[in-house]
Amino acid sequence: MVTLNLFTYLYIIKNHFNMKKIKEYIESNGDRFLEELFGLIRIPSISSESAHKPDMVKAAEYWRDSLLKAGADKAEVMPTDGNPIVYGEKIIDPKKPTVLVYGHYDVMPVDPIELWNTNPFEPVIKDGKIWARGADDDKGQAFMHCKAFETMMKTGTLTCNVKFMLEGEEEIGSGSLAKWVVTNKKLVKADIILVSDTSMISHEQPSITAGLRGLAYWEVEVTGPNADLHSGLFGGSVANPINTLCEMVAGVMDENNHITIPGFYDDVRKYTAAERRKINEAPYDETEYKNSLGVKALRGEKGYTKIERVGIRPTFDLCGIWGGYTGEGSKTVLPSKAYAKISCRLVPNQDHEKIGKLFKKYFEKIAPKYVTVKVTPLHGGQAYGCPTDLPAYKAAEEAFMETYGKMPVPMYSGGSIPIISTFEKVLGIKSILMGFGLGSDAIHSPNENYRVDHFFKGIETIIAFYQHYAK
Repeated sequence: MVTLNLFTYLYIIKNHFNMKKIKEYIESNGDRFLEELFGLIRIPSISSESAHKPDMVKAAEYWRDSLLKAGADKAEVMPTDGNPIVYGEKIIDPKKPTVLVYGHYDVMPVDPIELWNTNPFEPVIKDGKIWARGADDDKGQAFMHCKAFETMMKTGTLTCNVKFMLEGEEEIGSGSLAKWVVTNKKLVKADIILVSDTSMISHEQPSITAGLRGLAYWEVEVTGPNADLHSGLFGGSVANPINTLCEMVAGVMDENNHITIPGFYDDVRKYTAAERRKINEAPYDETEYKNSLGVKALRGEKGYTKIERVGIRPTFDLCGIWGGYTGEGSKTVLPSKAYAKISCRLVPNQDHEKIGKLFKKYFEKIAPKYVTVKVTPLHGGQAYGCPTDLPAYKAAEEAFMETYGKMPVPMYSGGSIPIISTFEKVLGIKSILMGFGLGSDAIHSPNENYRVDHFFKGIETIIAFYQHYAK
């Protein structure tokens, strides 16, 4: 028979009472929570398009006002060289731990618009999901933290100091935030950073992202003749830059989908057999995975599972390619130039600047004499890893156990949030990645969506994290 000490017993009773109040508040204000989220979603804050500069300011102001209404001591829109940063805080006791919440209010472009079933900036609830750009990434997920904060303020259950830091350039590399953090180190001083910008393994199985891959991204330009040429008169005697570019890109991967750039794998960590078995314990149904993507077979680096390929192995991908004539009808042209967007997802210990230099050197080396090559770095970031024995990680585990009734699985994500590694480097703070999205949410794609029940369950889980972290 287990005997509880008085402290533990009182904590259980108090926690039960608090959670009852919390759930009642969320239920009675749920419709308003959603409508306020929709107000944020309706602002087309696309950071990569200069025409939306005014919308970036509107979204930042909306966040500021939302934090103030929720109970922040202060919240302000702080200008940068790029899009503004929103900072807010509630200090209940300087002696208590401080949680720094990070999120972003910028979103990806909506193209191709014709593939959307709804207006991307007019949120619609259908089949239990919110359909809109930013519904998941990251307006829906970040706004859970605002509503969790409000709920704790209104129910008198806030156990930690809270700071908010929201940027408008995550989708384009977080250039302004990186500089801002260096300048405002004292302002954002905290004990842990809490982020919801990742996903869960499944609706039934919660997970905590324990690792993120880094990123290196380039644009390449391949030039052949000094002008577009008639393909009949010149084809077969002059190199076609598009053909050449395709051959060069294809040569970066061998028959085992192993990257051929010399030195590329030098800093890649080698996992033990035991570590690999642990990583592969995450629930995974290959048939279901293929069906959800509409593919008949998977492709990737030989010798590694799908989970390993997207979590602990680096990749090389052609993200876009263009050149020549792409208009209606035909035009028999041999183009002068061809272009491509190329990215590598990197793993811990790989430095994106080092990889950038290796790629540039290699790509220029393999270029045939009949073309010239220009490689332009666009942006990049380091990978991130979070120890699963960190107290804040344990608090996140307990929070998921409380709300989902299941222990969350550590997940090593193939995605990148480059600023997370910057936070650790500049601020010396680890980040806990409590994401509530799903692979089916179609972030960055047409018809992005986010489950309504995940929005509300996320609010409850975030609140539970605060309760456990402050114990």
